[in-house]
Amino acid sequence: MRDLTLRGRCFLAAGVAAVLCGIQVGERDFVRMGLLAAAVPLVAWLLVRRTPRRVWVRRNLSSLRVEAGGTAQVEVVLGNDGRTTGRLLVEERLPDELGSRRGFVVDPLLTGGRSTLRYLIRTTARGRFPVGPVHVHVADALGMVDVEQELDSRDTLLVTPRTVPLPPIPLTGRWAGAGDNRARELLGGGSPDTTIREYRLGDDLRRIHWPSSARNDELMVRREEQEWQLRCTLLLDHRLANHRGHGEESSWEAAVGVAASLVQHLAAQGFEVRLVTAAGAGAAPEWHAGRGSLGVHEQLERLAVLRGSRQGALATDWVDESQHGGMLLAVLGDLDDADRRTLGRLAAAGDAAYAVVLDVDSWSTTARVADRTTPTAELRRHGWRAATLARGGSLGATWQELGR
Repeated sequence: MRDLTLRGRCFLAAGVAAVLCGIQVGERDFVRMGLLAAAVPLVAWLLVRRTPRRVWVRRNLSSLRVEAGGTAQVEVVLGNDGRTTGRLLVEERLPDELGSRRGFVVDPLLTGGRSTLRYLIRTTARGRFPVGPVHVHVADALGMVDVEQELDSRDTLLVTPRTVPLPPIPLTGRWAGAGDNRARELLGGGSPDTTIREYRLGDDLRRIHWPSSARNDELMVRREEQEWQLRCTLLLDHRLANHRGHGEESSWEAAVGVAASLVQHLAAQGFEVRLVTAAGAGAAPEWHAGRGSLGVHEQLERLAVLRGSRQGALATDWVDESQHGGMLLAVLGDLDDADRRTLGRLAAAGDAAYAVVLDVDSWSTTARVADRTTPTAELRRHGWRAATLARGGSLGATWQELGR
């Protein structure tokens, strides 16, 4: 009987009370009135529960990927393949980050009928969020019963970090090929056979290089043409101990937004970007072999769901000892002495090192420590080009400062 509404329960309680009073005082009319009052919600409950319902739902999102601060339109189509329904109360369940829930009142649906509902989702926080399911409340005409039915239809909305456009600045890095060759320096030398390799099953026979095949006594083929592009490693310090603030107003969330803006900007400038965190990158054979890395959309998706870490030390297992050089770009928070020494060694091993250092104290609610050496000044002494970004500051201006 949990499906009874407040009105239905009141009718049932009043009916039972009238029956008991009628029996006590010997009034049959009281008993009849009580039985009638109690029967109304019970009959309504039986009719609603036993009536077969074949209501279905289909949902369409205008976009499955939205940048934080953007909107996505949702279209929910309700259909009925069974008997004519009563008035329906439709509720779309959403997480708090997307606005909690949406409610609609739908007029009775005839057999084969449909109703289309639309609403707008406004995003504020990054992440991957479920949309749905839909809950349909079916009531009787007298409002005695409210039966809830969940329609299993769920979608996922990916909210990527908020980005800002950045101006172009002069950057240096390492060139790498996207074909069969391994990464090499733009001005580096090479042997005359660098564009020849062994024949592999499935290779186009028109690519066989007969002089080399005769010289090596085995089939040799020409390598694919290469498209050269600049490469950059983007280091994001995701250790929560190095950031200040809470939730969406923390320096950690600001750092994610900075990293997302840099990924998008560098990709537009023709850079191939590898994203690593303070926890390290693990194995990356495609990157070290010069065969590319994740695309910008995959990198933004990774940033959308990246969580802060309780890790202590700054890991450097992503550094390839067999290949020195290359451009390094870091998004950093607060740094201790060990971090500064580690970053100093990284700058010495690379072609160029740039850092956007967040002034995490500006996100803190406590008083700023006086006479404290800033990470930016320390990084510059170790060979980095570093600039500070304070809360509310312009990332574009900070980025331009790195190019001076």
